[in-house]
Amino acid sequence: MSGPSPTPVHEPARQRVLRAARQALRVLAVELGTPTEPGTPLFGSVQNPWLRRLPYLVAFGFAVSLLPTTITILGHDYGLNGGLAGALATAQTAPLLLAVTRPLQAWWVIFTADILCAMALTGADGVAGRAWPWPPMVIVGYLALMVALSLRERSRTLIAVWLTTGVAGILFEPRTPDGSVGTWVLLFVLTGVVLMMGATLRERGDAQRKLIEQETISEAERARRTLLEERTRIARELHDVVAHHMSVITVQADSAPYRLSGLPREAEEEFGSIAATARESLAEMRRLLGVLRSEETERHGGPEKAPQPGIGMLPKLVEGTVRAGVPVELSLPEDRVPLEPAVDLSAYRIVQEALANVVRHAPGARTRVSVTTAADGSRLTVLVVNSPPPAPSAPLETTGTGHGLIGMRERVRLVDGSLDTGPLPDGGFRVAAQLPLSPPPAPAASLSPKDSGSV
Repeated sequence: MSGPSPTPVHEPARQRVLRAARQALRVLAVELGTPTEPGTPLFGSVQNPWLRRLPYLVAFGFAVSLLPTTITILGHDYGLNGGLAGALATAQTAPLLLAVTRPLQAWWVIFTADILCAMALTGADGVAGRAWPWPPMVIVGYLALMVALSLRERSRTLIAVWLTTGVAGILFEPRTPDGSVGTWVLLFVLTGVVLMMGATLRERGDAQRKLIEQETISEAERARRTLLEERTRIARELHDVVAHHMSVITVQADSAPYRLSGLPREAEEEFGSIAATARESLAEMRRLLGVLRSEETERHGGPEKAPQPGIGMLPKLVEGTVRAGVPVELSLPEDRVPLEPAVDLSAYRIVQEALANVVRHAPGARTRVSVTTAADGSRLTVLVVNSPPPAPSAPLETTGTGHGLIGMRERVRLVDGSLDTGPLPDGGFRVAAQLPLSPPPAPAASLSPKDSGSV
């Protein structure tokens, strides 16, 4: 009993080969038909105007020099008709001007013209003893085009162009005229070398541009992180200021029934409600602040217990700066000025950061610190001015991060003030802050030792 006839083994293999060939041709067509950034000139992003014009000048030079040379060689040496030689020469050289902005489209025109030229030279009388299928001037123009192509197109497109050039030379090989000198291998090798070198230069330039972009992004992120860190620090300090007032409110509300006799029951309940609300606000504020505090701070005992400084502590700050080798003169208002805690703290931090900058960048420079109030009592002026550092002194830091100025601006913005900083004509530096003064807070009711102890 005979079985079914076996299926030929070579049929599936042949189908796989044909399918792979069709897929390869499809990919080749896509790569050769999809230019990268059409219309964008080579070196278009360069700042120097002369470098931006350089591709146009080079393309113009090649086109002007190759056009008459190609016409002469095709007509005189190879024996082509004058009109045909002129048309082919124009199609092979003029598109070099297009290669500055659209190198892939220029390649299509020039490559087609080179193919037609090779076919026309097949039956020419002067081919014997001369280069074929690519004459010398064709090779020069084609390599110039490859430079523009390699600086613009992606690697897959360059490989497709290189393979297409080699395939065209292989297809012309069987039709080589007698006595001619084959040049398709030479063009194939030189094309590969030029494309590889151009692609390497392009990728190196792209890597440098990406590195510069990353450095710019990193600098912006660093400034943003510095701003957030300074805001976190301000938030911690404001917590201590607000917590103090909220604690006073809680103590006053809790102790009111003991300090004030004859209060109605409704008033006692109202004071109790105020105290409970104040405690709840304190607890909520501490929970939110816990998100801002670092793990290191939490490990060392949680919230800071030290009181926040103000302008009253500036003499001690100046004394420490003088010990660091910076002569500082301090001028404070003669009368004690009642300040809001946020304004008091901001004034101290601005002076502190300004003196720290003097120590780092201008050691030994004479510095004047002045804190004054306006005649109408509407604002507080903080002024820190330093002279140029003495000649023998060298700065401890030659470059700055700008973190201190960022912190000053944040503190001034917090209290709706203004800040003016900048170098002076003599080489010194000036920091001037205008901080608005709110009306002085009402004096808190004092507690007797007995009442304080009961709380």
